[in-house]
Amino acid sequence: MRIWSLHPRHLDRQGLVACWRETLLAQAVLNGGTRGYTNHPQLIRFRARPEPLAAVGTYLHGVVEEAESRGYRFDRSKILSGRAPGEDGAETLDVTEGQLLLEWEHLGAKLAARSPEKARENLLAAQAQTPRPPVPAPHPMMRVVPGSVEPWERAEASRPGH
Repeated sequence: MRIWSLHPRHLDRQGLVACWRETLLAQAVLNGGTRGYTNHPQLIRFRARPEPLAAVGTYLHGVVEEAESRGYRFDRSKILSGRAPGEDGAETLDVTEGQLLLEWEHLGAKLAARSPEKARENLLAAQAQTPRPPVPAPHPMMRVVPGSVEPWERAEASRPGH
């Protein structure tokens, strides 16, 4: 399960669809609808919120908004709770710069193999940003804070900040 802290616009088609499905699975776990994945580290940040289902719902709204902007039809009725990012009362999550950079590296490696055009698009967008090196855009519900990789992260990348 990978619930990206990165903005969904950075994902290719395959990544966006997988993110939707995997976050729906996370929602099911948080709602008690499955026995699997109950201890998955990606769920720690949602469980830490006062309303975990609302938090994962806000995340899903961000994913579906990106999907719709691309002309895809994800079924919003599958979102059990939460508001769209930026709406009054919508949940927010903090994400560290180190976590975003680790995920950027991880996503870049995946895209280089399966979607070189999207990898180039992300690289060009990053090069246009200041300051350098840029911190990639976070999911719309997330606020970037200073810090290294999140303690729940299990990826085997170089772990910036460590």
